[in-house]
Amino acid sequence: MNELQHILKAFAQSQQSRKLTALATVVQTSGSVYRRPGARMLLVEDGQMISAISGGCLEGDVFERAQSLMFYGGEPMVVRYDTTSGEDIVFGFGLGCNGVVDVLIEPLGDETAASQMSFIQECLQSGQPGAIATVFKIDGVSDITVGSRLMLKWDGTVINHISHAVIAQTIETDARHVLKEKQTRVQSYNLPEGQVDVLIEVIEPLVPLLVFGAGYDAIPVVQLAKHLGWHVTVIDHRPGFLTSDRFPQADQILWCEPDDPHSYQHLLTPQTVAVVMTHHYLSDLEFLKTLIPSPVRYLGVLGPKRRMQKLWDDLAKDNIFVTVEQKQRIYNPVGLDIAAETPQEIALSIVAEIQAVIGGRRGSCLRDRLGSIHSSLEQPCLTLVSS
Repeated sequence: MNELQHILKAFAQSQQSRKLTALATVVQTSGSVYRRPGARMLLVEDGQMISAISGGCLEGDVFERAQSLMFYGGEPMVVRYDTTSGEDIVFGFGLGCNGVVDVLIEPLGDETAASQMSFIQECLQSGQPGAIATVFKIDGVSDITVGSRLMLKWDGTVINHISHAVIAQTIETDARHVLKEKQTRVQSYNLPEGQVDVLIEVIEPLVPLLVFGAGYDAIPVVQLAKHLGWHVTVIDHRPGFLTSDRFPQADQILWCEPDDPHSYQHLLTPQTVAVVMTHHYLSDLEFLKTLIPSPVRYLGVLGPKRRMQKLWDDLAKDNIFVTVEQKQRIYNPVGLDIAAETPQEIALSIVAEIQAVIGGRRGSCLRDRLGSIHSSLEQPCLTLVSS
């Protein structure tokens, strides 16, 4: 179960038990920080804190501030935690990160604030991304409030709670770009009367992983993927292997003959990642006949390079020739080079490689990365002219 799933589950439970809740969201950062904009933490009146917005240093203070909003009401607030001073290690929060974190705290008793929870739930359940634009700083601009939002669904549907028409229209345009590029960003808007800062974030659906093969070594792959909150389907033609006892965490188990893709072909989308690990050459060959032409964004194939070369040759005999674009999505031998030997280690290398690929990274050591380990979210300030 991933972070957002934990928050949504706890929020639903709090509603059933009629407990007050608040949400803390990292909306802007600079310098070295533990979490990035979009990180959330649910706060419950009984002291529960679900997820985290730092390495554990800010949560207590955020909860203290949230209590007044939960119990006495009030407008959403943004709190800045500045750890750039060396004295912070001794007198402040002890982060020692040399960064600044802005946190939006809002009570979820407000229907408008709580609407984001329903929106996030819909993104996760539908398997489609969405974008949420949250106003977190206002300087001199009226007709707009901190915490007001515009939410954009993948099908173009807009849910707008931002009353300032000029800003709302521009934010909607930017949200469409963010959703298309799938890159969260912080955007500032200049108007004649002042400035508005907005976090425009992408809400990604659960990663859909297809594991072809229900052998012993597929079990830790499923376990690790589920630990990350991915949606996992196990596919095999051996009923004795394909059981809920072996894969209790799998979201779905599908029986099919390797040469009959009808039961899983509808799952092959541009968001899907797949691993072929049946340990049976002919089964792998048949699955690859369907997977290679499909739009999946990652296709890992277990086995050595010489085995893969034989698969290429036999695929060519069936007139399946791999394009350059298709070959870039195929990973064999599957996994990162971490000296993996045991099934658990191999599973770790496979899941880590998938994470690197969907995150647009190469899976190298952070020590060797030049510059920040995070992508920049800041955007130039846009000047708007009110009509």
